[in-house]
This record gives sequence, structure tokens and C-alpha cells, in this order.
Amino acid sequence: MRLIYSALFYCLIPLIMLRLLLRSRIAPAYRARMAERLGFFKVDTSVDTRPAIWVHAVSVGETLAAAPLIENLLESYPDHRMVVTTTTPTGSERVKALFGDRVFHVYSPWDTPGAVKRFLRKTRPRLLLIMETELWPNMLHCTQAAGCRIVLANARLSQRSADGYARFDRLTRGMLACLDVVACQARADGDRFLALGLEPSALNITGSIKFDLQLDGDLRAKAAQLRDAWGTDKRGVIVAASTHPGEDEQILKAFTQVRQSHDNCLLVIVPRHPERFDTVYELCVAAGWNIQRRSSGRAPGPGDDILLGDTMGELLLLLGGATVAVIGGSLVNHGGHNVLEASAWGVPVVTGPYMFNFSDISDLLAAAGAMTRLADPGELGDCLAELLANPQRRREMGEAGQRVVADNRGAKKRLLALLDGQINPAI
Repeated sequence: MRLIYSALFYCLIPLIMLRLLLRSRIAPAYRARMAERLGFFKVDTSVDTRPAIWVHAVSVGETLAAAPLIENLLESYPDHRMVVTTTTPTGSERVKALFGDRVFHVYSPWDTPGAVKRFLRKTRPRLLLIMETELWPNMLHCTQAAGCRIVLANARLSQRSADGYARFDRLTRGMLACLDVVACQARADGDRFLALGLEPSALNITGSIKFDLQLDGDLRAKAAQLRDAWGTDKRGVIVAASTHPGEDEQILKAFTQVRQSHDNCLLVIVPRHPERFDTVYELCVAAGWNIQRRSSGRAPGPGDDILLGDTMGELLLLLGGATVAVIGGSLVNHGGHNVLEASAWGVPVVTGPYMFNFSDISDLLAAAGAMTRLADPGELGDCLAELLANPQRRREMGEAGQRVVADNRGAKKRLLALLDGQINPAI
């Protein structure tokens, strides 16, 4: 089955390259360093002969989730090299910004036997740490065949994704057989992996490392400066985080409703992908709003209606200035995004109905009263207006969210213990 899959993947490579070139018309970084995706890059392992730990994080979200783990690994295993791969330019930018030359970074190889084997020969990893659920047949098969241990960390598997994997039963079972450890966020995720054929001995329920988010003093100071600049003591601030196509229009419609009762409210809208920054800007202008760009360095004044979050790596900071947070990916059928960043700040959270990628975390927050999950996205405007008018309810929701975050910390410590058990035998 894997051979048929590999043949199909080779046939698809011209189309994949064409797609990247088309995307590069908006985001030029997609056409850069394309050879890395085929396993062609330079690395001098004759100078640094230490064994490697390979961390694979798809994009920005997975990179930020992996960042505390990578920091711990760098500190605890100085006798190992750290190799970090991503698949997107935005993920690549985050790796470079966070770690610089402390790690070796390239794009992850496309999932053909040739590309993966070239990557493995150049990097020689002894442990592969895959963030969340990024399973590729040749990556797993070739990595295991090279004698490398494989850990799937902070794993989550929605029923929708599990149903998709089940349609390719033989291929899925082959991938799962390559995994030495699967550290799941919740029992429901683990049960779905077991139903697909994962060996029970490989399964561990560690919780989500997203609960281990720490807001350090420097970040808190910057958030306080942001709130002063935005004048949050006099105006409410709605932060719409990680929006997708089809959501911006809904958010602007809801904002129009909110402005009827809160005429000085500020909307901060942060598109998920940087290639959409200009599109969303034009959308706001066409709707008649006065809009300021975050990248301009100027704080929105009293006459500004919207701030476009068109910078990278600042979402957590921007959420620190929010009165209410709306989580993108939930108003359209995408599955939502991380709700805990807002909750860690004590900011009440509103989502649409589509939170299946974060169902367990969402259920915790909703049950605690920290989050409002709308059955209909059309209810967003009324919900936001009500929250902005009720500071007591906002306070209670924010405090409930912070309690949920505090009560569920510890996943990172449990995961690091599992990793240590895999790293030490590999030395």
C-alpha cells in the first residue's frame, strides 16, 4: 500500500510545485528554498558529530507549542544537535526568530522515499518528535528503518480526522506501528488512535502542553503598555484571532452591530495567514471603516475603528490587550484554534460552533463558564455587545478561564519525562 502511495506522491510533485508557485504570487517565500523540500540542502555533520533530535512542527501554531519543549531539550541535552523542520514559510520565520542558530532548520522533506532518505542521511536523527498529528507514511517508515525513535507529542485526533484515516486502514496501521510513543492531549484522542490500530503500550495521556503557557514579566509589561496605548480604560477592545476566509465578513457584520451600542469600541482583527493581510485590509476599507495597521508602529487613535494585526508572532501579546476574544477558525467549518492564549490572560472567549479540533479544551472552558460557544455565528454581534456591557460577567469568565489553565498544567513535564526515556537509550 505504501508503494502505491509513494508512486502517486511522485506523480503529484509537479502539481504540488505549481501550487506553491501560485501561492508565491501573494507570499513570495513559498517559492524560496524549494530544493529543501526534496531533501537537497547543505549541512556539515563532520564538524558537529553529536546525535540529533529532530522536531517537526508544521506551521506557526505547532512551532509555538513546541518552543518550550525545544528550549528544555536544548538545555537538558547539550550533547545532542537540534534539527527543527516546518512545512510553511511562516513556521520557518518563527523558528528563526525564536532560536536563531541554536537549532538547524530546514523545510520538512516531501513524503517520497528519496526526499526523506536524503534528509535522514544529512541529519542523522536519533529521535523524531512530531508535534500534534502530522503523520506521513514514508517519513515514519524511513525514519524507523534508520533506527530512529519516534514520538508523536501533544497528539490530538478529532472524530472527523479519525474517520479519514480509517478509510485507508492498511496505510494507517502501518504508520501507527512506527510510533514508539503517542502522547495524547485527552483520553478521547487516545481511544481514537487505539481504534485505528495503535498498540496500547505506545499510548500515554499527558494532557495538552498548551496549558503550560507562561506569561513572563516582559510580556506582561508589553501588554500593559499596549492597553495604555489603546485606551482600554475608556473603550472596549475585541480581538478576532486567527481568522480565515469567510470569517472576516461575519466579524465585520457583528462589529457593525456592536457599534450601535458601543460606539467607541475597537476591533483588532488578526488573519491566520500573512498572505491575507492586504485582502482583509481592503475588505475593511471597502466596508467604510477607518483602519490602522499594526505594522505601521502607530497606535490606533480615537478616530480609528479597526487595527489590522499584520505582524507575525504577536498574537499572544495582542490578546493581552483584549476585552473580549473571538477565536477564528470556528465561524467557518475549519475546526477552531487555540483558545487558551486568551484564557491565560483572563480574557473571556467567544467561538463559533466549529471547534472540533479543540473539542476537549473547549468543553472544559465552556463547562467552567469561561467560554461562550455560539450555536449560530449570526449570534456573534449580540453576544459581543452583551459582554461589553457586562464587566462583572467578563470578570467571572476571565477568572474561570485562568483557573482552567492553572488546574490543567503539567503536560510538558510529563512529556519531557517520556522523551527522556526515548533519548537516553538512543545515546
